[in-house]
Amino acid sequence: MRIVIAGGHGKIALRLERLLAGRGDAVAGIIRNPDQAADLRAAVAEPVVHDLEKSSVEELAGLLAGADAVVFAAGAGPGSGAARKETVDRDAAVLLADAAERAGVRRYLMVSSMGADAGAPDSADPVFGAYLRAKGAADDAVRSRPALAWTVLRPGRLTDGPGTGRVRLAPSTGRGEVPRDDVAAVLAALLDAPATAGATLELVSGDTPVAEAVAAVVGRG
Repeated sequence: MRIVIAGGHGKIALRLERLLAGRGDAVAGIIRNPDQAADLRAAVAEPVVHDLEKSSVEELAGLLAGADAVVFAAGAGPGSGAARKETVDRDAAVLLADAAERAGVRRYLMVSSMGADAGAPDSADPVFGAYLRAKGAADDAVRSRPALAWTVLRPGRLTDGPGTGRVRLAPSTGRGEVPRDDVAAVLAALLDAPATAGATLELVSGDTPVAEAVAAVVGRG
C-alpha cells in the first residue's frame, strides 16, 4: 500500500512510519519544516514538505494521487494557542478529507482524542477546551463524508513508555493511558482492516493483543 501521513514528524506518525515501512508499505509523511526531513528518511518514509495551513485542496490532492490511504496525525502541539487548534487540529483535518475525496482516496484514518466534542465546554484550561472542540468538529466533518471509508481513533492519555502490544479498543473504554507505540500499532492494524470503516473507537492500554482487539471491533460502525 501507499500511505500518506499528515503530520509526518509527530511522535505517533514517526512510529507508524517505521512500522509501515518495515512491513513493505510505501510511506510519505507531510511536514511543514524541511529540517525534519532527515528524521522521516531515517524512518524510511518519503518527506513531503507542504504547509497544511496554507494549502489549497487542489495542491494537497496532487500530493495524495495514487495513495491507498491517508492518516491524519497532525496537531498544533503543546504551547500553541486556541487559534492554531482550529487551523491545524480542525481545518487541516477537513482539508485532508476534501483532498482525499478529490484524489479518489477512500481510506481515511483520523487520530483524534478521547473527549473530543465539538460542544466541549471550557475547563480550567481554555486552550484544552478549544482543542477538544477542534478535534470534535474535525471528527464530525470527516464522519459526514459518505465517499470516505473513515475510522476515528480516540486514544487516552499518551505516554512515551514502551508499547506492550496489548490494548483495550472499543466504542467506549473509559479513561486511561496508552503508549504511543501501541497507538501506532493499532493504526497499522486498522489500515489492514477496512471493515472497521464507520467506527469511532477509544483506545487505552489493556489485555488484548492488538490484532485481536482490531478484529473484535470489525463491523462496529
